[in-house]
Amino acid sequence: MKIAGISGSLRKQSTHRGILRAVQQHLETMGIEYIDVEIGDFPLYNQDVNSQGIPAAVQQAHDKLQSADAIVLASPEYNYSVSGVLKNAIDWLSRVENQAFNGKAVAIMGASPGMGTARSQYHLRQILVFVNAYVVNKPEIMIAQAADRFDEQGNLTDKTTLEFVGKSLQALVALSKQLKQ
Repeated sequence: MKIAGISGSLRKQSTHRGILRAVQQHLETMGIEYIDVEIGDFPLYNQDVNSQGIPAAVQQAHDKLQSADAIVLASPEYNYSVSGVLKNAIDWLSRVENQAFNGKAVAIMGASPGMGTARSQYHLRQILVFVNAYVVNKPEIMIAQAADRFDEQGNLTDKTTLEFVGKSLQALVALSKQLKQ
């Protein structure tokens, strides 16, 4: 089994990249391959550009997602919604023939200095309906007071939160297997 991860934050030491590092470590203990999918080189979505063909960065990310059995999205909440970079990436990826979210299990995770990322995760769930993805319902990973749960390098260090991430990954694997039956 392979699981791909996308960070909705481009910052190198973001907590969302830290979440994905924790995801990768959990998956390694489960004997599951992790695939990092980079979206920082995507151009802003533009139908004129799209009509000339899918940009190489988009195609490379799509191919990685297509090879995965499931997907983890780790995204911040910007202005009560999904980060612009993640929304742009989904817009591009949904335009690729046989788009990679179709029929796949997806886990959503996020962290913020305040209440967590409930509003952005709600919007992300709405977006994922259109691309026919199946979102893990529980446990929800909305990490509040992120400064207390991550170190200075953006690594997730809170033991209880790490346990919830592990449970979410188990639910993701189970949903992915169920969808393949």
